[in-house]
Amino acid sequence: MEGKTIYLDYASTTPISADVYKKMLECFNKYQGNTSSIYALGRRADAELEEARVKVAKAIGAEPDEIYFTSGGTEANNWAIKGIARANKDRGNHIITSCIEHPSVLESCRELEREGFKVTYVPVDENGVVDYASIIKAIGPNTILISIMTANNEVGSLEPIRAIAELANQNEVYFHTDAVSAIGAININVKELGVDALSLSAHTIYGPKGVGALYIKRGTKIDKFMSGTGEEGGMRAGTVNVPACAGFGVAIENATTELEEKVRDVRVLRKYFQKKVSEAIHNISLNGHPTQRLANNCSISFEGAEAEAIVMMLDKEGICASNGSSFGAFLNEPSHVLVAMGKDMETVRSTVRFTFGAEISREEIDGVVETLRKIVKKIRSISAIRIYKNKVEL
Repeated sequence: MEGKTIYLDYASTTPISADVYKKMLECFNKYQGNTSSIYALGRRADAELEEARVKVAKAIGAEPDEIYFTSGGTEANNWAIKGIARANKDRGNHIITSCIEHPSVLESCRELEREGFKVTYVPVDENGVVDYASIIKAIGPNTILISIMTANNEVGSLEPIRAIAELANQNEVYFHTDAVSAIGAININVKELGVDALSLSAHTIYGPKGVGALYIKRGTKIDKFMSGTGEEGGMRAGTVNVPACAGFGVAIENATTELEEKVRDVRVLRKYFQKKVSEAIHNISLNGHPTQRLANNCSISFEGAEAEAIVMMLDKEGICASNGSSFGAFLNEPSHVLVAMGKDMETVRSTVRFTFGAEISREEIDGVVETLRKIVKKIRSISAIRIYKNKVEL
């Protein structure tokens, strides 16, 4: 592993692809005008922005005027949930979400609770799949919004979005889904899914950080996100980051072209890794649904070995993995997803997430597995000595 970094944390973020970099550089050099300006440089910048909007819309089966650029998935989630809830409070004050959502969804709901809204956090099963029956039970005359993620970013489980959206439509309830982890991993068509709002981000599909989008179905009653001038149809004021949006357009076009082939290739790598790890290391368990899952996600619990220690020791060997999600270390809290799935704290603290991109080879995977085997063995031996000493002292 010496001399090269092996990146296995694609769920946290991805590198920018060469095509995206080229497009952004072109925009920085040629289209530096403000999209609101009427002179040629401004018109060119606006044309680039609209071209990107068309690409994002096409990738998810939407219309261009239903796409609003944001600073990322977190902003898109905040806007969708708070915007729809506040705009429809005359109809009701009840929201339904799941207990395994991204913090941007959960914190938005908690903020609304402080404003007087009622929120039901439906449970998930041991595989991290939302309990559909609980959603049916939770819907009432005051329910105005349901928000359930398309795929879980920590354990990779796919959620029954189409069925939940149909249920929401039958009850005249708005439905939003956070698709940040799913775009580029599964086929997404907003019309087929029947969703009213859908969040996206560029940084998970080889695009730039700091840019995302919110799909808002025509006719959806939603408050604007920021007041000011008339950018983004008057819904999100502020000078638009054209290079980032253009890069996003290229990234999502690339990510959704020949999707099945790309997903198959990554799935093969993930399954190879999973098989090798299970052969090399005993007393491990895979988290998430065994089959209905993101192709690149492999969340593994290593009994008797602290995940933080594993990740830090892997890092010293030039291997990047994650002990939970990209925000877990920042919050310094145990995974709310694993806890919701019924995992005990020992299992939660021993869980490492490996997520793959097509760039890694089988030879590199073999090297990672061998390094991982040595690290887990060392941590377990240290833990065993500590436990023995504690018993002697007792």
